[in-house]
Order: sequence, then structure tokens, then C-alpha cells
Amino acid sequence: MLDKREQILSFVIPVKDEEATVSILAEEIINVVKKLDKNYTSEIIFIDDGSTDNSWNIIKDLSEKYKNIVYGIALRRNFGKSIALEAGFRNATGDIIFTMDADLQDDPLEIPRFVEALESGYDLVSGWKVNRLDPPSKTIPSKIFNKVTSFLTKVPLHDFNCGYKAYKAKVIKSLRLYGELHRYIPVLAHDLGFKVGEISVTHHPRRHGKSKFGIERYVRGFLDLLTVLATTRWLLKPGHLFGGIGLLLGCLGGGILVYLTALWFLGGGPIGDRPLLIFGVLFSLISIQMISLGIIAEFFIRVKNPREVSELISKFTRD
Repeated sequence: MLDKREQILSFVIPVKDEEATVSILAEEIINVVKKLDKNYTSEIIFIDDGSTDNSWNIIKDLSEKYKNIVYGIALRRNFGKSIALEAGFRNATGDIIFTMDADLQDDPLEIPRFVEALESGYDLVSGWKVNRLDPPSKTIPSKIFNKVTSFLTKVPLHDFNCGYKAYKAKVIKSLRLYGELHRYIPVLAHDLGFKVGEISVTHHPRRHGKSKFGIERYVRGFLDLLTVLATTRWLLKPGHLFGGIGLLLGCLGGGILVYLTALWFLGGGPIGDRPLLIFGVLFSLISIQMISLGIIAEFFIRVKNPREVSELISKFTRD
């Protein structure tokens, strides 16, 4: 449960060419937080991720207008959403950290519902755009991506791509983002033992500008999904990952060689010029290499645990 003292709600918002919306969004957030029943204050951090329009100047004006509430961070160029979020996370001072998009498709009126969900015991609450107001070219690939991700990671969320999320500060302190890992924050948090939840949120159509993401983000996303699976499910047991692949290839290669050997004994003719023989030998050799790599990786795990145990402790009676 969150304590009852005055708490800071930090809003970490990446910005890329959103000059028409950042002022409106800042004012809406400030007004919503003021109306909360409890004693909350807001902190809004806009991260200009290489904008080419007037976004940065507007952010600077907002920082002057709302001193000690609105802050701006300008990246030297466009580094992507994960790096922008990481920059905001490392400078956020709030007890609760929100992430949302700057295009006004995320509704600040949902803020109290996120806070309520966190107070009920969740460490991370993700938004779910049930009625997503985007074209089919975005919604259909997104649904496929979410179902595959949920199945492989065993995290029961409907909308990993939703940027509207709320976190307790301890979750953010345990994460490091790069690449396209921002959409997998719930998976990374779940792997560390944090309680992850989901609420449905209102999704508005884009009123200004255009989307910065295309179909290529799903390709990058699936590649990063492999990274996430390797660094969560198999981080402490790499022998299972490489050994499992090695055993699979070994069975396949061994089966091919047994088949060809039986064929030769039964008078099926010479097998030396059969392409299948090459595949059988190749799979068998790769199998040995993968199993050996898994054993070596296990040796490294024995020498140095890649995950700090202190990050996994929830409570300690000495405190």
C-alpha cells in the first residue's frame, strides 16, 4: 500500500514533433492532479527526442510558466522511445511514475483510476486500449503481437504496446531500458517479482500530427522479444536454453543419420551424395556446439550471478 503523506506523481512523456499538443497535455495533467482527493503534487518531465518542429521551445516556455512542475530534457538527436523514457526515469523524483504519449490520445482523466489500482496492491498498472481508435493497419498487427507476447512471456496483458502506464518508484529503479524494450516493461517487472495489473483506458483519435511508428516496429519488437525471453526466463539457466536447442537439433540430426544408415543397410544405394546426409551431419555438429555453449554459460553463472539478489528482496524484518 502507498503511504498517506504528500506524494509526487511524476509524468514521463517522450515528445517527437508534438508542438500542437504538449501545452494542452501539461495543463490537463495539472488540472486532474489538483482535483485528486488526496494530497498529490505533479511533476511533468517532457523528453524532446530529436524534434524538428517547435516542440522544445514550447517545453521551455512551459517550464517557465509552471516552475517546479514542468521540466524539459532535450536529447541530442532522435534515440527512440526507450532511451527517452530512460532519461525521464532517471530524473523523475515521484513516488508514482506515469508514462503516456504526448499526442493527446491518452486521457489524463484516467489518472485517478491508475492511482487507485496501485493503492490496491499493484506495483505496475498498464493501460488497455479496448476500443483503439487507429486504422486496421495498426490494430491488427498489434493484436497479433500482443497475443504472441502474452503467450510466450506468460504475462496476461492484452496491450503491451499501450504507453499509458503507472509504476511505483521501486519498479523504475530496478529497470534499465534500451532498444525497443519499453513495450516489455511489464514482462521485465513481472520477472523481478513485481505485481503487474491492467485497466481499460479511453483512447482518443489522433487530432494533430501523425504517428511516428510503422510496421517495422513490430519486426524490431519481435527481435527484442527474443532478447527479453533470453534475459528473463533463461537468464539464470542458460544451459536449458542452449541445451534444449542442442538436444532438438541433435535428435533431428541423429534421426536423419539413423534413417540413412538403415537405408544403406537395406540396399537403398549409396548415401554419400545425398543432401540429407549433409543436413544430418550439420545438425549433429551444431547440437554438440549448442550443448557445449550451454555448459560454458552455466560455468559463468556459477562464477557471477548476473542479477543482484538485493533487487529481488521484497521485505526484511530487520528494517
